Amino acid sequence: MSTGNPRGPLDAVVVGAGVVGAACAHYASRAGLAVAVVDRGSVAGGTTGAGEGNLLVSDKEAGPELDLALLSTRLWRELADVLPPETEYEPKGGLVVAPDETALTALRRFAEAQREAGVETREVPAHALRDLEPHLTPGLAGGFHYPQDAQVQPARAAAQLLASARRSGAAVHLGEQVTGVLTHPDGTLRGVRTPHRELHAPAVVNATGTWAGDLARLAGTHLPVHPRRGFVLVTEPLPRVVRHKVYAADYISDVASGSAALQSSAVVEGTPAGPVLVGATRERVGYDRSLSAEALRRLARQAAALFPVLARVRVIRTYHGFRPYLPDHLPAIGPDPRVPGLFHACGHEGAGIGLAPATGLLVAAALAGDSPALDLRPFRPERFDRERFDQAGAAQ
Repeated sequence: MSTGNPRGPLDAVVVGAGVVGAACAHYASRAGLAVAVVDRGSVAGGTTGAGEGNLLVSDKEAGPELDLALLSTRLWRELADVLPPETEYEPKGGLVVAPDETALTALRRFAEAQREAGVETREVPAHALRDLEPHLTPGLAGGFHYPQDAQVQPARAAAQLLASARRSGAAVHLGEQVTGVLTHPDGTLRGVRTPHRELHAPAVVNATGTWAGDLARLAGTHLPVHPRRGFVLVTEPLPRVVRHKVYAADYISDVASGSAALQSSAVVEGTPAGPVLVGATRERVGYDRSLSAEALRRLARQAAALFPVLARVRVIRTYHGFRPYLPDHLPAIGPDPRVPGLFHACGHEGAGIGLAPATGLLVAAALAGDSPALDLRPFRPERFDRERFDQAGAAQ
């Protein structure tokens, strides 16, 4: 399916119609650039469609990713005013709880560093936790409330961002696999090839999520993006028994871990439609799509430990997908100096939905030659070249 018809020659081709690619197209087209989006599947047909919709600052330590999340928090609020209500933007806030004093002390240090970086958070003593969440389990040591945490329906958010880009003149080509990257004799990019067409542009944006390493190889370079599988449980529709995004403090360490083994720490939240969503697991099993009963059992057990009322609730379905994981847990954003004309917007792992607007804004600025809103150096795609060299040397 193809829609839209940009006037004149293209300035950029965005490969990927998930939420990150849609955000890149939205901000680039709003900046006056002529953009085409191409995806081998449908809108949000990959990682985005299997996401929970988290827009979190609460789980990010002070540093480049938190800076990116704070910028995105502001941008999501702006987008909520202009995108249709179908995006289900909900600034519900987050509540991170600690089971004991040791965990609460660590959480307190974590929150103090976040506050210095601009995060809004306040400590909630044990006796006040159930004022925020009446169905929360008793006996917790305390927690921290994060009013900036929010939620969207990820597939709908991607679709609305893409629709906005089309209104600004972007063309969208769905169901078209990129089979080749076009180059000039000097190696600079000049577009992409699909089975149906050639799209000529001086810039190609790699927003292909978990498959970003494949597109990088097609362009003649290296980006070590790997899949990290995650499951989500969906309950039957309920009255609003969970008011915020609620999770235990050990979720933060799971996010930062590079372990390949199965890890689970329940993030529990209600939705406007009624079902409660329970994520999230993490494991590196390649692209194995098989169901993991152990992962689902762990999530159900942990969710019921946080909210005992959920122990009596039916799970009506589960879904899972693959997070695009980079070894240092930071995305690759911006131009790739190894392949002139190639730009990356990938590797966000489980935070891509939350970080999409900031990523799109930064990529659009780079495409237009404007000054970025944040320093792009921590996200530079070539930062893994030394690791690749070391691995090659060890193999000889």
